[in-house]
Amino acid sequence: MSFPRYQTYTASGVRWLGELPSHWQAMSLKWQLIENGGGVWGADPDGVNNTGVLRSTDQTADGHWRISDPAMRVLTPKEKSSALLNTGDLVVTKSSGSSLHIGKTTLVTSEIEKSGFCYGNFMQRLRLKRSLSPKICWYLMNNGISRVQLDLLSNSTTGLANLNGTLLGELLIPVATIQEQIQIARFLDHEIAKIDTLIHEQKRLIELLKEKRQAVISHAVTKGLNPNVPMKESGVEWLGEVPAHWKVVPNKFLLSFVTSGSRGWAEFYSDTGELFFRITNLTRDSIRPKLDSIEYVTPPKGSEGPRAKIQVGDILVSITADLGSVCAADKSVEGGYVSQHVALARPQHKICHPRWLAYFILGDAAKEQLLGSGYGGTKIQLSLEDVRELVVAMPPIEEQIAISKMLDYRLSRMETLIGQAKKTVTLLQERRSALISAAVTGKIDVRDWQPPADESAFDEEVHQAGMQVTV
Repeated sequence: MSFPRYQTYTASGVRWLGELPSHWQAMSLKWQLIENGGGVWGADPDGVNNTGVLRSTDQTADGHWRISDPAMRVLTPKEKSSALLNTGDLVVTKSSGSSLHIGKTTLVTSEIEKSGFCYGNFMQRLRLKRSLSPKICWYLMNNGISRVQLDLLSNSTTGLANLNGTLLGELLIPVATIQEQIQIARFLDHEIAKIDTLIHEQKRLIELLKEKRQAVISHAVTKGLNPNVPMKESGVEWLGEVPAHWKVVPNKFLLSFVTSGSRGWAEFYSDTGELFFRITNLTRDSIRPKLDSIEYVTPPKGSEGPRAKIQVGDILVSITADLGSVCAADKSVEGGYVSQHVALARPQHKICHPRWLAYFILGDAAKEQLLGSGYGGTKIQLSLEDVRELVVAMPPIEEQIAISKMLDYRLSRMETLIGQAKKTVTLLQERRSALISAAVTGKIDVRDWQPPADESAFDEEVHQAGMQVTV
């Protein structure tokens, strides 16, 4: 889109605001506030005099409410009166363990006011003068214009980023006439809704592609590639029918051995040495190793490490955390050592193609078995025996290779489509942020903007965006 600019601009004196329309002002947020106060927490609920108190966990990182289980607390009349939320209030997270969440700001709606909610003590309420639109302030607070300032203003104590009312009041904001603010908010509500719809379409497409990827894997490793082949009952509930000429066997008959890494290898960490293969190097998205987070070890001579040293073609499986995350070892991890949380299974290559076995473990049938085998209270784990006893539907070696090649090809295409959709989401998010920044700082003039009478062009844009990554 292209929009006109204002006729004249004046330097704001604020680097992140740049030039503003000549009749606008740059000022501290505190001059637009009636109230700037912290919240309450009260006493434990008694089931009789409870009040809903909203917390930062009821806010999303992009400044929306997600209220599914509000905290119920007992407040004194004074606490309740001081923290009761009204339509148009802005509620800011001022303390969080994540820099992504500090400063996130939500706008109080009439529904929230009717519900009688108050707000918690890790939050700050901003109540505005009539000269500043709550919606414009919400757009400002959730945009980089404020985020860059919050990062500079926040201080760190006990590992938490913290804001307070004074720091929030020091935010420098651009202020237009109230009539322009209302028009800018109207424009942004319309245009951002369109962008958000496109983002939602792309994210939904990504999820559908991931579901399809899993379905393709699961079907290929249990039904094969020939839809006309005779089938037989496997005798195993989670496998169902399998091709009649396949064998149903425990995994141990396909392996020469199974092991896992030694305990206490953190003391051998070094800046150089051999790769130390951990759970973070596994994923359920593919059977390739994930190497964006790498540790190295230099084990001492005489350690028991060699038994868990990786060879090309080994199957590496998570036995804690996300059970069954798997990869088929390639040259990028050859010579590395697995951690105690990773099982190393070495296939007998004459009867078992490594990539086929990795794909089988990635499929739904293996996942169901592994989840059913897990033990260990709050931390689900697998034993090496669970890996050995995994029931496998095994085709002849030539068919294993064919299945692997087909899956390599089809999954590569799906990965490309998912990557394209993710790139589209990123570009749309950047466009969203840039459009908000341009509008609220007056880099574009939307005073004469009106919504199109016919939105069919936008509907077609959504359709085309979906088609681009599905064909």
